[in-house]
Amino acid sequence: MRHFKGPRHSWEWREGMNPDWRKRRFLFLRFARVMGTAFLLFLIGMAGLAYLFTRLMNGGGQVTLVVWLAGCGLAVAFPLLAVVIGIRSFASFANPLARLMMAADAVAGGDFSVRVPEIGPGEFKRLASSFNRMAAELERSSQLRRNLMADVAHELRTPLHIMQGNLEGILDGVYQASPVQVDLLLDQTRQLTRLVEDLRTLSLAEAGQLSLKQEQVNVEELINDVLTSFSGQAEVAGIVLKIEAQSAPEELLVIGDAGRLDQVLNNLVANALRHTHLGGKIILRAVRQTDRVHIQVVDNGSGIAPEDLPYIFDRYWSSRKSSDPSRSEIGSGLGLAIARQLVQAHGGQVKVESQPGQGTTFTLDLPAAK
Repeated sequence: MRHFKGPRHSWEWREGMNPDWRKRRFLFLRFARVMGTAFLLFLIGMAGLAYLFTRLMNGGGQVTLVVWLAGCGLAVAFPLLAVVIGIRSFASFANPLARLMMAADAVAGGDFSVRVPEIGPGEFKRLASSFNRMAAELERSSQLRRNLMADVAHELRTPLHIMQGNLEGILDGVYQASPVQVDLLLDQTRQLTRLVEDLRTLSLAEAGQLSLKQEQVNVEELINDVLTSFSGQAEVAGIVLKIEAQSAPEELLVIGDAGRLDQVLNNLVANALRHTHLGGKIILRAVRQTDRVHIQVVDNGSGIAPEDLPYIFDRYWSSRKSSDPSRSEIGSGLGLAIARQLVQAHGGQVKVESQPGQGTTFTLDLPAAK
């Protein structure tokens, strides 16, 4: 992040860049023009008052001259004092304005890291604060765009290479264009579709532009739907999947988008299934606590090492220090990153507790419906 320094007459970059004196000269010329005009008008006014005063006092030309000279002396003394005060006042607003103009030029050139000190008179301080907020938001938006492009390149590379390799193999006669090969290619296209949709969801959520259909959602019905969706998969894997609703259904109400909350729970349950072994169990819980509703996905799987917990919601993060060598990734892909963003979009938080070899608990903390 770059800052401008600006004590007194310095408009230099903090890194030592050459100052842009044109902005200072422009501001000073405008100031000098106003002050010069005011000084001339003051002299004319003093001459007029001197003439009027001598006429009223029936004075002659000599008296008029003395009064006029005295008036001119005062006219010179007071403006000089006013100029000194004016220059100091000029510096108090011209320096912040010049820094702001230079920073605006930098932002227009694509450098969103610039900031200006929030000093000076109240109006300029508020203006500097607004400018810094604008620059910070532009920098954040630029970073989000860069992240999205990096995500696209990272995630689309593998399925595209697989599709390209298989298609080239079919053209070269290495593979037969059999239903098996067609199904493999179709699976890769489905994966690409999911990745594109996940990237879009994550990008919109991080930018605060994800539209949510706000309605009253019954959490008990929500977790029952999730149980129905995953019961077959859990049965095949030899894992017990059940619900423990610890509060009355009428207390388990939240305001939010039922489809997005269902997406969050699907991600968490799918993640639990991947890391729970044969004979394990996954429990869905829901409980009302004052003005909050807590939804938990609890498993007794392999767990997560304490040093890995701070990173599991990061996109594409994979653990190289997993306590379980049978699994190579924790929270890989976008599922957990999307879950966190969607919960935050509902005004809630998602927390995780885990012990290696004992299991993991994800907790969604959501505002209850009033």
